Amino acid sequence: MDMNLPKNLVNPYDTELFAAMCKALAHPARIMIVNYLQQIDRCLCGDIVDMLPLAQSTVSQHLKCLKDAGFIKGEVDGPRTCYCLDKTMLKKFSLMVDALGKPTSERLWR
Repeated sequence: MDMNLPKNLVNPYDTELFAAMCKALAHPARIMIVNYLQQIDRCLCGDIVDMLPLAQSTVSQHLKCLKDAGFIKGEVDGPRTCYCLDKTMLKKFSLMVDALGKPTSERLWR
């Protein structure tokens, strides 16, 4: 593991956060949103609605779930919201997945 991580990632494991993040990714539309935001960096909610075969209200629910789990951030710009990935949280999730199943002595978390 990279020990040159920001301090908030050195001890990344929190079982409740990890479970919430896994639950947030437990829907194909949310995985598609995360992948889409990874490719384009940031976009408006309407762009995500155009990308998915779902109603705007359904996309908004998925965005809320991802935001609550820490995967994305939303910045209000007048009547619109611009979304982007929280790359620090995505890295934290990646570290938690990588550490899953490893003996405690090999993990950065306990």
